[in-house]
Amino acid sequence: MRRHIPRALAAALVAGALAAPGAAAADEGPELILNGGFDAGTAPWWWTPDSPATVVGGRLCADVPAGTANPWDAIIGQNDLPIAAGETYALRYTATATAPVTIRTNVQQAVEPWGQFFSSADQVTDTAKTFEHVFTATAADDAAQLAFQVGGSDAAFTFCVDDVSLRGGAEQPPYDPDTGSPVRVNQVGYLTEGPKNGTFVTESAQPLTWTLNAADGTEKASGTTVPAGTDPTSLENVHTFAFGDFTEAGEGYTVTIDGETSEPFAIGDDIYGTLRTDALAYFYHNRSGIEIDAGLVGEEYARPAGHVGVAPNRGDDDVPCQPGGCDYTLDAAGGWYDAGDHGKYVVNGGIAAAQVMGAYERTLTTEGADGEPLGDGKLAVPERGNGVPDVLDEARWQLEFLLAMQVPAGEDLAGMAHHKLHDAQWTGLPTLPHEDPQPRELHPPSTAATLNLAATGAQCGRLYADYDETAAFADRCLASARTAYAAAKAHPDMLADPDDGTGGGAYSDGDVSDEFYWAAAELYLSTGEDTYLQDVLRSPLHGDAAAVFPDGGMSWAATAGLGALDLATVDSGLTDAQLAVVGGMVTDAADGYAADAANAAYGVPYAPAGGRYVWGSNSQVLNNMVVLATAHGLTGEAGYRDAVLTGLDYLLGRNPLNQSYVTGHGERDSKNQHHRFWANQLDPSLPNPPAGALAGGPDSQLEDPVAQRELAGCPPAMCYIDDIESYSTNEVTINWNAPLAWIAGYADDLGSGGGGDPGPGPGEECSAAYSVPNEWPGGFTGSVTITCDGAALDGWTAEWDFPDGQRLQNAWNAVCTQTGTTVSCRNAPYNGAVPDGGSVSFGFNAGWSASNGTPREVKLGGGT
Repeated sequence: MRRHIPRALAAALVAGALAAPGAAAADEGPELILNGGFDAGTAPWWWTPDSPATVVGGRLCADVPAGTANPWDAIIGQNDLPIAAGETYALRYTATATAPVTIRTNVQQAVEPWGQFFSSADQVTDTAKTFEHVFTATAADDAAQLAFQVGGSDAAFTFCVDDVSLRGGAEQPPYDPDTGSPVRVNQVGYLTEGPKNGTFVTESAQPLTWTLNAADGTEKASGTTVPAGTDPTSLENVHTFAFGDFTEAGEGYTVTIDGETSEPFAIGDDIYGTLRTDALAYFYHNRSGIEIDAGLVGEEYARPAGHVGVAPNRGDDDVPCQPGGCDYTLDAAGGWYDAGDHGKYVVNGGIAAAQVMGAYERTLTTEGADGEPLGDGKLAVPERGNGVPDVLDEARWQLEFLLAMQVPAGEDLAGMAHHKLHDAQWTGLPTLPHEDPQPRELHPPSTAATLNLAATGAQCGRLYADYDETAAFADRCLASARTAYAAAKAHPDMLADPDDGTGGGAYSDGDVSDEFYWAAAELYLSTGEDTYLQDVLRSPLHGDAAAVFPDGGMSWAATAGLGALDLATVDSGLTDAQLAVVGGMVTDAADGYAADAANAAYGVPYAPAGGRYVWGSNSQVLNNMVVLATAHGLTGEAGYRDAVLTGLDYLLGRNPLNQSYVTGHGERDSKNQHHRFWANQLDPSLPNPPAGALAGGPDSQLEDPVAQRELAGCPPAMCYIDDIESYSTNEVTINWNAPLAWIAGYADDLGSGGGGDPGPGPGEECSAAYSVPNEWPGGFTGSVTITCDGAALDGWTAEWDFPDGQRLQNAWNAVCTQTGTTVSCRNAPYNGAVPDGGSVSFGFNAGWSASNGTPREVKLGGGT
């Protein structure tokens, strides 16, 4: 709720005379705020009793106490503001705070239900800042309220405000995002032997000269741009350029065209390894039912376990159905939180689990693919060292939840799966999982959820059977999958209610033929049984590439492609003719996506019908890239590979907004994705998302208030804003990060020579040796020596994974950082050159707890 101060109480709290309204701006209506400059004292302003305010130096200043829980626990406000429907207003004010704080600035109803005409999260510091907001009222109210909600901080501070103005008659400013340089590149970098393309926004119709420059400004290559006309996704005139023939590894490259310079980027073979690790780390961060360990994620991202029944949590170990549903409860603790909220969904969780497992299964089915970076001891998960690949440990956390959502034997609808589990009501931003007080509820079973369980359970059955430690779990998965599939066939049309969207998303799906296809395919591949194969072959989708792989991409509601990809790649008893059919579906779809990428000025393999970018468009792009990468593995055709890599270019900065949509990767990366813990934009004491979190991306439907207010008139691929409250463009979810991890692994394999197109590795005749010259309880000194014999380095990097969660403290003779368990070091300005027959060393201090194991390898890169 939002705190309301009755007018009588407000009058009792303040004193002073009313000031005359300020002079109206020439292009705006009359001033609605009285005494906005506080020249006449404090009236008619009011404040909550716990935050007394006075005029100090011409500003109204309130002392906000420590420990307020919610923004509305401390308010400065003014009532009786006449708001007209359809009118556009300009709100301005200047504010400071003695401690950094994010306040809520609301124009709203002054009585329940406190409906908002405008709301903004404004970050206030000790430096005076003027905030300007323009909004259009969708309803009328002759006695609305301006409320500066300044509560919700652990620390006490003083908030001061001045020059408050609210005028009607304003004009909505035209959509004009800050896109930085018009030279658009992949801000992370390009593989040495891969395509290297960019896009330039310009009014010129004639080719222009481009130059590729090294970090020191030295020109390395040049050429001319190719005019591409008006890009329909951005409505801008653009040129393209390519420098794929340049293969000299290095960092800090830029491209300059017509006096404009791109963001810096790297060229090399070890470009995407960190992206793979970071993308997979997302899932541990979002585990439910377990403490997130600082030793694995760092102090900033550590948190207590959520939804384990510790007050104020109700817990997920004894969850009842919604009122009027079942008469049993389920222990459905664990699993991954789906997105920025605390919901857990079987349909969304199914495709995510399948693709995390698929990131591993790809390394078993694709020649040259490397599963070692996913192996035991390679990822930041608490199960490392148990003899099972870490990626399967992570996927199991979600699979256990999916299995727990199955209706128990002896109950009505036994074998079906409940559609979802989440709070009875939506929680606010921010709310940490362990602070969520809402009751938890099971929602009715659905055919779609049941088939997600059948498909992922079957995939689990074949992957986990390879390890003694998980063989029994594999058997349990497969048994549940069989039961679920039989239950779904007995109840083929139990569809989720599209109106069941309170406290969590509805995730309704009116067509489950794709889920039947996917589940039958996975059960056939894991059992070899003809019954399941016949269900695949009899499906109306089989052989129809357009139906199995829609133009918009696979998604939680379009899953048939998952089954087709596995049928085409996993060893089975399919005949050559049957394999030709499924392989043909994959390559037919990939041909279309590759053509889309080739025709796009930004190289993106995504051309939705009518140019309509959807909620989560970035995940659709990635799922098309998964199809392309699979086609490349099947055929070896470089065109498929190139379309995957230009898709990565788009996601990492070569796009109309010059925006890297992955936190921590690229110079202009997303930082304020919609999440209830990673909420620094709303609470400076909380973190931004960790590296590797993918933003949903452009959504041309503008499906949240922030997008509607800030993005009106945006071209399709520019309908995105890096704002925590724009959930339709800036949400994060498990089923968006899963294909990101899959594709990052594929691209990393390309750079290291796996997956089909090997290239020379920098530093092949140089080596790095890791040692520990000094160790003490809780800490140690490490040393790395780089030696060259038969080659030389001109600039180097060294990277390794700490096997036991050690934490880097400081380094010398190198610049080192740590993300998760991965330490990345590069040469200092004075020791980048390693001659043939020479060596350089650098050292570091680090901490350890239980043990101090040695990394399995140090990856060495640099300019040979």
